[in-house]
Amino acid sequence: MQKTPLTTKQLQELAPTLFTQEPHYEVSDKYHFIPTIAIIEEIKSHNWYPMSVSQASVRDESKEGYQQHCVRFRHFEDLLNPQDNAVELLLFNSHDRTKSFSISAGIFRFVCANGLVVSESVYESYKIKHLGDRDNDVADAVHKITAIKEKLIDKIKTLSSITLSQLEKETFAKLSIPLRFEEHLEVNHQDLLIPHREEDYKDDLYTTLNIIQENLIRGNISGINKETTRRFTSKEIKSITTDTQINRGIWELAERIATIKEPSYSIAA
Repeated sequence: MQKTPLTTKQLQELAPTLFTQEPHYEVSDKYHFIPTIAIIEEIKSHNWYPMSVSQASVRDESKEGYQQHCVRFRHFEDLLNPQDNAVELLLFNSHDRTKSFSISAGIFRFVCANGLVVSESVYESYKIKHLGDRDNDVADAVHKITAIKEKLIDKIKTLSSITLSQLEKETFAKLSIPLRFEEHLEVNHQDLLIPHREEDYKDDLYTTLNIIQENLIRGNISGINKETTRRFTSKEIKSITTDTQINRGIWELAERIATIKEPSYSIAA
């Protein structure tokens, strides 16, 4: 688990596409290109530091260096005084127009190194179209995430205080299955509730959310393809887009459960 910010050298080794200096040749002349590393430096100037990075694999070799990528940042104060959970800032981009520049909010849970992506009902992804002294989209987006940081931590505390019955946990798991598996792929929802560490043998909503998220994302869930009758075992999610969609879906389900169990709970940040 990364405990200190990634250096520029580490970023370049892990995701060279961050340093690409021109867009893919197929994009139009109207495409406004901003190197990702320039946005990273801008975000760092607002006291958020890169902690992890991923870039998508490519089938078309001509797209190498232009593919979708994601950088996760943590605030300076959370690096100095780490807690069980930290709000993260997520930067998404590509240089071939498959993904637009955007900034979102996420949660990092240290006990299992899980990175959730917060639903857009809590924080709407902010598109980046301009970098500079005037009308700075980056500064505005960073400011908004910084402003809701404590509110997100309060949400986690509330989710952690809500106890679920076995039936409620199973219902949560059942509703999570379509986030990862198509209708013809049948899995046992009980498998999504299997904890992988001692700390996760709890019945609260937040722990249940993280257990389901980990099992969906990291894979190793067995099932049957109803169309072919063949058994399968799910693989770890590598796609940045799919990972984000699953995370947002799980977060939204958890918040809907929270509003039922705790009527005073507010989905908005």
